[in-house]
Amino acid sequence: MPPRHTENGFAQRLAALRKEKSLTQQQLSERVGVHVQQLKRYEAGSSQPTLDVIRNLAVALGATADQLLFGKDERGPDDDLRLQFEAVSRFSAEEKKVIKSLLDSMILTHEARRWSSGSG
Repeated sequence: MPPRHTENGFAQRLAALRKEKSLTQQQLSERVGVHVQQLKRYEAGSSQPTLDVIRNLAVALGATADQLLFGKDERGPDDDLRLQFEAVSRFSAEEKKVIKSLLDSMILTHEARRWSSGSG
């Protein structure tokens, strides 16, 4: 089952990261270059920042855009696969091709099974 996306996930992550860095809304707004009222709207989930603002927020908070935009389970491999993917990233181009082919085959097999059993 895919992870559930929360509508205000960005707002909650932004507020949590700001608090984790012990910054007030005023301090963060000054670092990012937006009015404090606009930052409050971002944290309330009533307004969405532009890409430039997201970039500035990430830099000001010492975080990545992915950390702001995606929940822990919304993006990237599970922890149990992360180390394997890191190891594969050091493989030669030919070895990567073999691994990719194997993964594609396994994914197709899984999807075919899922579709034939009717559980979507």
